[in-house]
Amino acid sequence: MDHDGRITIKDIAKETNLSIATVSRVLANTGEHNGETVKKVQNAAIKMGYIKNTSAVELVQRTSHVIAVIVSNTKSNFSDSIISAIEDQAVQNNLDVFILHAGHADEVSQERAIKTVSERAVKGIILVSLELNDHILQLLKEAGISCVCLSTSVKNSVFPFVTSDNFKMGYAATDFLIKKGHKKIGIAGIPADGSISQRIAGYSQCMQDHNLQIKKAWIQYGDCTYDDGVQAMKNYREQEPITAVICASDFVGVGLMNTATKMGIKVPVQLNIISFDGTNLVDIVRPRITSVTQQFYAMGTEGIDFILKKRSFTSKYLPFKIVERESTSSIN
Repeated sequence: MDHDGRITIKDIAKETNLSIATVSRVLANTGEHNGETVKKVQNAAIKMGYIKNTSAVELVQRTSHVIAVIVSNTKSNFSDSIISAIEDQAVQNNLDVFILHAGHADEVSQERAIKTVSERAVKGIILVSLELNDHILQLLKEAGISCVCLSTSVKNSVFPFVTSDNFKMGYAATDFLIKKGHKKIGIAGIPADGSISQRIAGYSQCMQDHNLQIKKAWIQYGDCTYDDGVQAMKNYREQEPITAVICASDFVGVGLMNTATKMGIKVPVQLNIISFDGTNLVDIVRPRITSVTQQFYAMGTEGIDFILKKRSFTSKYLPFKIVERESTSSIN
């Protein structure tokens, strides 16, 4: 039993003398098992009081109408679009959505969320903007539940993903600014590791391809937050002046622009800003921020399609586009 006195998969495994992985897969209605094994697990689950009410009925009927969504608790507004798509598609397919939050790269909270989901009868798991280590991937594999990752990519994983190509986005944003005459270009608010760090790799490659140097201080690391933008602008002010900044997210872009304005730096006359994401945030500030716009709603739709197995499915990068607004301009 867990600390609340509830029966767990581990208890059922002990009672039936089966592995935890086998019990988990039987309860989730995934994988192939002989009738005797299925009946043994079902009977033990009901006898021991594991999963009550609708979940218990689903165990017996071998059906589930619940999609579990585990989303990063990092402050962002793009996840709203992904979740909106998931909920819209769920309604159309008579499904319920169960949402949990976990740290972007926090193994403890991710493991807790996955265990919570694994002990319920769910049709599938959608992971949104999470960096998953080998231990977490193994837990997901053992759970035996259909799983797809959105707004992140997972190397060498059995789980498919739907996201944007971070390297190409970093390259495209840099190339866009270079074509406007910028040579001193910073990049701010991006984590030093994880899939999103590929935006820095794309930025660096583009600068190299144009024979432009990169000073160490031009790369300001962070976690895609508003405060990262504020701090980055303060740091840039103390260094050799730059003429443009690529921001890890719209939040970073707004934080950086607000701080620049307080410093008396005019955007885009003295400083150009471009941000990743392209959420509604870029349109409610002045000047409006040029963005590398991603298809977050489409990511959510693709995620549901995978869980429902409407068609053959492989990992994919969705197209992105640069939408120019008032925060960028050409320089001499």
